[in-house]
Amino acid sequence: MSAPSAPPGPEATPVPPGRGAARWTPVLLVRAAHPRQALLTTAGMAAAAAVSGRPPREVCLVAVTVLAGQSLLGWDNDLVDARTDAADGRTTKPLVASPRHRGTLSFALACATLLVIPLALSSGIDAGLAYLLSLAVGMLGNRVLRGGRWSWLSWALAFALYPAYLSYGGWGGAADGRPPTIAMTVAAALLGIGVHVLTSLPGLVDDNRAGRHHLPLRMALRVGAPRLLVLSGLYGAVMIGAILVVGSTVGLSR
Repeated sequence: MSAPSAPPGPEATPVPPGRGAARWTPVLLVRAAHPRQALLTTAGMAAAAAVSGRPPREVCLVAVTVLAGQSLLGWDNDLVDARTDAADGRTTKPLVASPRHRGTLSFALACATLLVIPLALSSGIDAGLAYLLSLAVGMLGNRVLRGGRWSWLSWALAFALYPAYLSYGGWGGAADGRPPTIAMTVAAALLGIGVHVLTSLPGLVDDNRAGRHHLPLRMALRVGAPRLLVLSGLYGAVMIGAILVVGSTVGLSR
């Protein structure tokens, strides 16, 4: 569900696979995980857990679980896009620069899947299922929705499940929380749409060339990419503010 990065300019000369630190397997795995988005999402969820009153050990559990899940989504995204990225010559993409690491990335994805399931369920069955469902929605979006006018839907649904993961969660598989408030669920879903637009901006040119017609591209064609960057940034700030207001008034849980 992560947005592809824009390719380098025509003057860029790709480094041959296998040379330099950038081709080391650990570095490639980190790059393919879309680390900026993964770390920001992890920090946001951990902060939300802390603000909601969860003890430090539960905040740490949330952080580790979300980081594993976001890495999984990043790796899945790069594997799904590998052929398209290669055809477009996106040499900044790890699997284009080092296609021989495709098997390594697939193995890492399998390991992350086996890891994130018990991590998620450690917060409770309901909480764990909510987070695992958000990952399933994200992976479905990587394959089905991302190129069309409904591209925003998987982001909205995935983010809408985050409050449920936090609200139902606790410590241990027997944790039994409460359902999230409708206001917090809606606010999180709207934030997800804004994140979708922001993360799609760097790859708009390539997506247009590839024939994709997702929401951010449609918006950029109407208002221009620079203006869309400003508008989506303002929208994201407003939605974060709305989440803070909802959290301090209505609350996270019913």
